Amino acid sequence: MTRTKWIAAVAIGTLLMAGSAAAADKKTVAVSIPAADHGWTAGVVYHAQAAAKEINAAFPDVEVIVKTSPSATAQVSALEDLSAGRKLDALVILPQTSEELTMPVKAVKDSGAFITVVDRGLNDPAIQDLYVAGDNIAVGKNTAKFLVEKLGGKGNLVVLRGIPTVIDDERIKGFQDGIAGSDLKILDIQYANWNSDEAFKLMQDYLAKYPQIDAVWANDDDMLLGVLEAVKESGRTDIKFALGGNGMKDIVKKVIDGDAMTPVETPYPPSMIKTAIYMTVANLVGHAPVRGTVKLDAPLITQANAAEFYFPDSPF
Repeated sequence: MTRTKWIAAVAIGTLLMAGSAAAADKKTVAVSIPAADHGWTAGVVYHAQAAAKEINAAFPDVEVIVKTSPSATAQVSALEDLSAGRKLDALVILPQTSEELTMPVKAVKDSGAFITVVDRGLNDPAIQDLYVAGDNIAVGKNTAKFLVEKLGGKGNLVVLRGIPTVIDDERIKGFQDGIAGSDLKILDIQYANWNSDEAFKLMQDYLAKYPQIDAVWANDDDMLLGVLEAVKESGRTDIKFALGGNGMKDIVKKVIDGDAMTPVETPYPPSMIKTAIYMTVANLVGHAPVRGTVKLDAPLITQANAAEFYFPDSPF
């Protein structure tokens, strides 16, 4: 077991052993996350609310408050509201953007709160006490290695980025590192904001601009849905692969079914927010000093192992 997995297991185990023992003072844990603007964030909201319900029921001296925000500006305001009139013992935050949330989170840190950052890192990692995320570099690199192998090391690619965040930068770096040394060429790379409709429009532009595209990497499964629709409507037959990432159940089902254009996937579970909340509460009431980085693996999902990653009842 890796060190980070061991830390997570010990922290959650300690929290469970703590039971409903009373704390000297009621602890307040604020959870600030994006609103459900696409499938992955819908999963984040679902798991955050589930964690809050479970912890609030089990620990009468802990209050977990979940606040969703539709934009970075709204999330900054939400942090101000959460801090007003109450002392925050901890903040669990999945930032809308790294740039705009770094200083507001630092202000909460300076007030004495324990800071847990999830997924989209801050521009200054020194602010966080705990960081929980998937392996974004592996998401990009494992996808790239698959394309290098299947395309024989040569071909034209187009890439769709998410939004300007640390994790998007990491995914792109992993992908670029993965194709380095091959003759795969990225014809174009633009932002589609992890949005299916924007990805559909961007893919239409790519199709109109480039007569030969061998593969598309959409970086995210919501964007992949838009890409697949645009390719389908175009009737183009040159595109051999269209791949995403995050482990959306609809895409994992394609892998299970042996879809020719989308035969592989990489996981990035939204349930990481629940792990982060439990670990944060363990730090407060379980007498388990939890600090550092917990990074979830991102192995390539293939038809051989896809059933392990398929959860049809999940919101994502």
